[in-house]
Amino acid sequence: MNPDGGPASKRRLPAASVASPHQLFEDTSAGALGRGYAAQQPPAAGSFLAEPVSSFAVAYGTTLASQGKEIVDRNIDRFIPVTKLKYYFAVDTVYVGRKLGLLLFPFMHQDWQVRYQQDTPVAPRFDINAPDLYIPVMAFITYILVAGLALGTQNRFSPDILGLQASSALAWLIVEVLATLLSLYLVTVNTDLTTIDLVAFSGYKYVGMIVGIVSGLLFGKTGYYLLLSWCCLSIFVFMIRTLRLKILSEAAAEGVLVRGAKNQLRMYLTMAIAALQPLFMYWLTFHLVR
Repeated sequence: MNPDGGPASKRRLPAASVASPHQLFEDTSAGALGRGYAAQQPPAAGSFLAEPVSSFAVAYGTTLASQGKEIVDRNIDRFIPVTKLKYYFAVDTVYVGRKLGLLLFPFMHQDWQVRYQQDTPVAPRFDINAPDLYIPVMAFITYILVAGLALGTQNRFSPDILGLQASSALAWLIVEVLATLLSLYLVTVNTDLTTIDLVAFSGYKYVGMIVGIVSGLLFGKTGYYLLLSWCCLSIFVFMIRTLRLKILSEAAAEGVLVRGAKNQLRMYLTMAIAALQPLFMYWLTFHLVR
């Protein structure tokens, strides 16, 4: 009863606040379930799939790259003979020094035959007569640099002129090699000369061109003409003695001079190739010395 003596009014509690008389502990499952669900929600579909997809992409990319590398390795020799190029750059310091001496002083050299091992020519570092690309490539680059120096001493240097000098030298080299290949085809020469061999032999003349330009810078036109003439004679003798074993292979194999019109054409072709070297040497250097 209330203090006023009236009937006691019962205060009703919310249904959620009333506990069952048989319940020993407070039921907190609803709140705990809500809080746990909020804290332990499963990851979103995107984040769940992100790691497997990225791993698959990396694996697929690696496989694709390896397959592409294998395809390139199998087919690159069709366009760029990498294996053959490695042979032409197999040189050492001793070979380079001896080869430069042979290019400048070929008159006393006796044995011009290229040595073979199991039908394969030995590497240039083991045979001074073997053609290489290291000396022609380095000589070409050095020639461009020396030409730039010569133009600079005459106050005529400009990037355009130097680029024209380089492109002109390269163009004449390509024309020379193509003309030689065409001549060999027309004369029907059975030779083991390759295109890379012709590039190497045609590139040796840049050594004499460098000597001529440097002598012109140091001693004027007199030194230029003297040393360039020597280098022209040296490269002529070098080319004659080298190419005669390649172009006149049949006569060289028999050890005698094979007579006939066909062999005479081969002789003329050998001399023409050798005679072109001094002409190109003078054409590409005379304007650089004043």
